[in-house]
Amino acid sequence: METIGMNQFGMILVAFSGGYMGLYLIGIVFAGISMFVSNRLKSKFRKYSQMPLESGMSGKEVAEKMLADNGIFDVKVISVAGQLTDHYNPMKKTVNLSEAVYMQRNAAAAAVAAHEVGHAVQHAYGYAWLQMRSRLVPIISVTSRFQNFVLLAGFIFIGSFPSLLWIGIGLFAMTTLFSIITLPVEYDASNRALAWIDEKNIVTQTEFAASKDALKWAARTYLVSAIASIATLLYLIAAAMSRR
Repeated sequence: METIGMNQFGMILVAFSGGYMGLYLIGIVFAGISMFVSNRLKSKFRKYSQMPLESGMSGKEVAEKMLADNGIFDVKVISVAGQLTDHYNPMKKTVNLSEAVYMQRNAAAAAVAAHEVGHAVQHAYGYAWLQMRSRLVPIISVTSRFQNFVLLAGFIFIGSFPSLLWIGIGLFAMTTLFSIITLPVEYDASNRALAWIDEKNIVTQTEFAASKDALKWAARTYLVSAIASIATLLYLIAAAMSRR
């Protein structure tokens, strides 16, 4: 349940150095939108953390039951430090729940726990979008580390080495592709989670509505990230072409 991953500040730095006010504005606008969505998400989880489940199940118990109901017995549910640090690790086969989600027995905890197990279900059933994203992870770990530096150098030396800017754009395009592929992975995990907690009567109708609302705002963080990345990529391409 990670928040927006786009490096807006790095892109703002590139914008200043390259003199592109449009890119700077894109960074500012989407940084503001991401902050709003992130704060809204935290507010929703605080609200629904005050809604105890009638079933009395903890996040850990919800996760373990969903795994068992899907015939998955080689994935462990563990507790990790932090807030909204919940995630599924396909390499270690662990559903990692933040301490609050792991222990608590409320609508927010149930929603998050089921969502993360949704990723484990995707992994077990060979969900194509998850497999594609997993293959990109090693590439993104490298490209995201160098893209801003290459873009910055590309703008500075546009007259001498025009191809350098296009290399930077290519690196950033990989980040954009990753953001786009992440969308169906996250939305599908939420859909699996909601379908299961409803079918198995894990929550009441009121609790279900709360769980659905919480996951909706979580998904919007990824949507904003993808749109911001696409907008930035298009602007970079337009800027590079105008310098030809």
